[in-house]
Amino acid sequence: MSDETSFSSEQKPAAYRVLARKYRPKDFSDLMVGQEPMVRTLTNAFETGRIAQAYMLTGVRGVGKTTTARILARALNYKTAEIDKPTIDLRVPGEHCQAIMDGRHVDVIEMDAASHTGIDDIREIIEQVRYRPVSARYKVYIIDEVHMLSTQAFNGLLKTLEEPPEHVKFIFATTEIRKVPVTVLSRCQRFDLRRIGASDLVGLFSTILAKEGVPFDPEALAMVARAAEGSARDGLSLLDQAIAHGGGSVELETVRSMLGLADRARIVDLFEHIVKGDVTAALQEFAAQYEAGANPTVVLTDLADFTHLVTRMKYVPDAASDQSLSEIERVRGAEFAGNVAVTALSRIWQMLLKGIPEAESSSRPAGAAEMVLIRLAHAAHLPSPEDAARRLLELSDGEGAGDRPMPRSNGGGNQAQAGLSTQARSVEAAPVHRSSGNGATMLRAVPDAAPQPMSVGRIEERPAPVSAAKPQPKVPVNSISDIADLCGKNRDIKLKTLVRGFLRLVHIEPGRLDVNVPDDAPKTLLGELAVKLKEWTGIHWVVSYSRETGEPTLIEAEQRAQEQRVNDARQDPDVAAILARFPGARITDVRIRAAEQEIESVAPAAAESEDGDIVPGDDIE
Repeated sequence: MSDETSFSSEQKPAAYRVLARKYRPKDFSDLMVGQEPMVRTLTNAFETGRIAQAYMLTGVRGVGKTTTARILARALNYKTAEIDKPTIDLRVPGEHCQAIMDGRHVDVIEMDAASHTGIDDIREIIEQVRYRPVSARYKVYIIDEVHMLSTQAFNGLLKTLEEPPEHVKFIFATTEIRKVPVTVLSRCQRFDLRRIGASDLVGLFSTILAKEGVPFDPEALAMVARAAEGSARDGLSLLDQAIAHGGGSVELETVRSMLGLADRARIVDLFEHIVKGDVTAALQEFAAQYEAGANPTVVLTDLADFTHLVTRMKYVPDAASDQSLSEIERVRGAEFAGNVAVTALSRIWQMLLKGIPEAESSSRPAGAAEMVLIRLAHAAHLPSPEDAARRLLELSDGEGAGDRPMPRSNGGGNQAQAGLSTQARSVEAAPVHRSSGNGATMLRAVPDAAPQPMSVGRIEERPAPVSAAKPQPKVPVNSISDIADLCGKNRDIKLKTLVRGFLRLVHIEPGRLDVNVPDDAPKTLLGELAVKLKEWTGIHWVVSYSRETGEPTLIEAEQRAQEQRVNDARQDPDVAAILARFPGARITDVRIRAAEQEIESVAPAAAESEDGDIVPGDDIE
């Protein structure tokens, strides 16, 4: 009996409370970590008495939506011996504060919309709002994950939400603000809770560990803050795990091992090998990190983060002051920002964005990650897209300069001079001949090998040609109408329809056609037309797009002409008399009898069957 008495009198150890619950904010001063705009707005609203009837709190997981709702409910119902009104100053606990923060106050009703989604749950709330609170100032309804409510539930809540009794307040919380109907949003005062910055999280973790008496490494806290991704709750859960993993302390190596992270210094070394294009060194460094326990996908993700950091440092020097960065990231990141081109950084970033999902979904993530690193290092030796395009243009200009004259342009003398300077190494200018009146300079390609010496007499016997006569087409083509006729004669009804409907003529001459086409025109129209014109006329055609408006298309011109004929007919006295005699009559078409056989329909009547045969209605001349 004495043994039982002594056993029952022993004090049981208090249950351990995780850090995320133990250090949950109690008032608005604690919420100042990362949520300053919301706290400032609520402070001013409470001081001026402009208290809203409903609040909508939105943000990612773990930023404090439910905690903010409870603190707001506590502020609405704050009461002490000296203060009996809503206030933001909650330093002295009121008579309702503890029960509200514990979620057990009778007048503060919390409901999880994920498990209470129907209209019946909302109908119960609507029936209860008519009754005054039992002991508090306001009856507060906190509905978490409100976007989970059904459409009927939202509709049932609208009227009560718009005109609630004076003693009722609503506080909603959601992570999916876009799923909440705008009719509900328009009745609420909305607050977007921001992600908490890594530097703020590091400060929060340092304060908590100091209160707990747990030794820590600042770089380890920076790792935890980065892994939390702006969520205080996620960060504190990781911090709890790190303390247990490290046996009562938070050390760099234990946190790295727990999270499967790579050493940030080694990530910087890996980035350097990739920028230099050293495939062997990059693979060796990755293998060492993998053997040390680093996750292949995490290595690529950290590499992408460092690439983003270097790119950001090129334009935002203050980015180096982030407390979550290690010293080596600050120093070497600034060095890379000054030496690596933006095009190279952008290419690394894009390749990593494609490579990370490959490694995540692969059955061999280490091998997939190595293949990504090989591609990255190989791409370091490739020119940027701008350099490649410029080099290709130089080569194409140099190869074709001896076969064609320099293009003319209105007022484009500077462009012509720039083209000549670009081709100076590969072409040479022949004598200028002005018999054609255009002053074009003829260029011919210079062979790589040294040219054979030629006698002066031979040059005098065979002078350079005065000008090359332009080849003339076998069939004259001087307008879009001529091109449409060619399509009809060659039984290409599809191309004829496209020509009539999309081409707006800007300029035409033998061998060259400049047109304007609308955005909805087929992308291959100009290329197909150039091929067909060469086949039908016997000369090479250059069909190019112009930004000038150009003439109307054939169909547009015919429509305008038809509209003009209808207007003219409507002015005719006989036609006007007929229309007045027969109410409801209207003019549907006007044809000129003398040219009736030559007028084509406004809408293309021709159509091509799927197998390429011509069906009835083809307009072939």
